[in-house]
Amino acid sequence: MSDQQRPIIIRRKKIVKKHHGGSWKIALADFMTALMALFLVMWILAMSSEKERQSISEYFRTPLLVAMAGGEKSSNAASVIQGGGADPTHMDGEQARIDMRRETRPADVRRHFNEIRRRVEAAIEADPVLRALKAQLRFDVTREGLRIMMLDTETKPMFEVGSDRIAPYMDRLLRTLAPLLNEIPNEITISGHTDSLPYAGGESGYSNWELSADRANESRKALLGGGYESDRLLLVMGSADRIPLDGTEPEDPRNRRITIVVHTSESAEFIKRQGYFPQDQEEFELEQQQLIDQQFEEEAQATDQTKQK
Repeated sequence: MSDQQRPIIIRRKKIVKKHHGGSWKIALADFMTALMALFLVMWILAMSSEKERQSISEYFRTPLLVAMAGGEKSSNAASVIQGGGADPTHMDGEQARIDMRRETRPADVRRHFNEIRRRVEAAIEADPVLRALKAQLRFDVTREGLRIMMLDTETKPMFEVGSDRIAPYMDRLLRTLAPLLNEIPNEITISGHTDSLPYAGGESGYSNWELSADRANESRKALLGGGYESDRLLLVMGSADRIPLDGTEPEDPRNRRITIVVHTSESAEFIKRQGYFPQDQEEFELEQQQLIDQQFEEEAQATDQTKQK
């Protein structure tokens, strides 16, 4: 067969166009799911109380072996050796560790007192009578703790004018606060304040000193009447007109107020020791020892100079 008669075969390569697939869609869906789960967790934590957050934290700290043994956490696992005691991995130790962390980290301390404030505001908002007093309440979180101030106005005084006779709505407010303050271990102080308008007899007779102290004491009685535990009360005092509110004139009616301070443990300890801390004694002894050492060195140098002469 000649070359001219040989059939010509043309091979055409079929190109199949493949699509990219949907793997990127799966990755994006996984990312969006994880992001939504993160937002849900953040929302749940924001809406939960301090006790609920501790429970959630404890759940994620539970070792797998403890969970398999049937316990809820490392302190009460259903094993032969029971948890408990002062060990930080056991029940008492866990609570002590939480309390210690709350009292030592400033952010946790502030969060703790802000939670108390929210509870008080919620209780006041739920009572139609107390809701009218919202404008007369002031909350401040300071280094000493949570300060709750109940201010007077000309139209709605907390006490009768010039008297320690408490108004019914003020008594209702304090009795509402009592069970809320019982829920926390912090100790409190109560102080009474007045404006600068003096009594006719001056300070030699019944004065703003006695009035402010009597009003603070009546507030104490109202708290006890609401069920407050008296052993958490550190101090009841009257300050007369000596500590006016910032930005007010001395005769301003808002200076007629009752202040309740929910103290931190450090602030309460400071009051109990009357402004004296244990480390103050250590610092005093250290300063005394340094003075003695300095005097000894000066005397030694003076003796050496005398010998050289």
